[in-house]
Amino acid sequence: MDILYLTHLLSPLIIFALAIGLGVFLTRKFGLNWRLYWIGAATFVLSQIGHVPFNLAINVLFRRGILPSPPAAWQLPFSALWLGLSAGLFEEGARYIVYRWWAKDARRWGKGLLFGAGHGGAEALILGVLLLITYVFMVAYRGADLMKLVPAEQLSLAQQQINLYWSVSWYDSLISALERLFALPIQVVLAVLVLQTFTRHQIRWLFLAIGWHALVDAVAVYAVQTWSVYTTEGLVGVMAVISLAMILALRSPEPASPQPQTAYPAAPMPPSAILPMEETAENLDKTRFL
Repeated sequence: MDILYLTHLLSPLIIFALAIGLGVFLTRKFGLNWRLYWIGAATFVLSQIGHVPFNLAINVLFRRGILPSPPAAWQLPFSALWLGLSAGLFEEGARYIVYRWWAKDARRWGKGLLFGAGHGGAEALILGVLLLITYVFMVAYRGADLMKLVPAEQLSLAQQQINLYWSVSWYDSLISALERLFALPIQVVLAVLVLQTFTRHQIRWLFLAIGWHALVDAVAVYAVQTWSVYTTEGLVGVMAVISLAMILALRSPEPASPQPQTAYPAAPMPPSAILPMEETAENLDKTRFL
């Protein structure tokens, strides 16, 4: 059997395992439920509702000449920086809003990690689903009579895409999984950086998160267009290691779990002093009902 049948399928399965496995690890590590993970996932989706239309609108303005385009030699660096900055603004802005008005209880390092895992996990799961759908179609179309499945004007393009899909090396088919492995710690540190805005009460941490996000995305966009995909993944991998270092540097002690209180028997009351009483008939009558 062609090994690509296995590796193309393995890529989305690894992505699913990374996204869900990180959530399982963090919830067990810090004794948390999945609420913040799913809030983080919702934050990613909400950020894209604004981010994607915004980028499309800007592209239309550039194509129509409403916005001036940079010189040809600067178009790629400009596009890389612009795409990185827009991603940083929308995603980190969304994180800030959610921390401020929704996840108000997320003010600890561990909770920030879980929130970021949900944000990056949602991105990974969406990619994994798309890869899995692509795999199903490519398996179905391989060796099939495309003339019965694809319009004539799209036949040539469809055949090229199928040939390319089944002609890559086995390790190239796993690049998407490697990219998600590097992206997850970056998404987590971004959530931790934005969290510092609230735990340290300094807005500069939000700007730092936007800047780090913009830099990572800009480098990736520029590198993949200029050099090879391996160079791109290498650079993103270095940034993932730096992100892990930042996560550890920002670590703060988690509050200790409350210790159970041991019930001790109450100390016996000291015996009352007994004053001697004269044994008269009147005194004996007073103590009859004691």
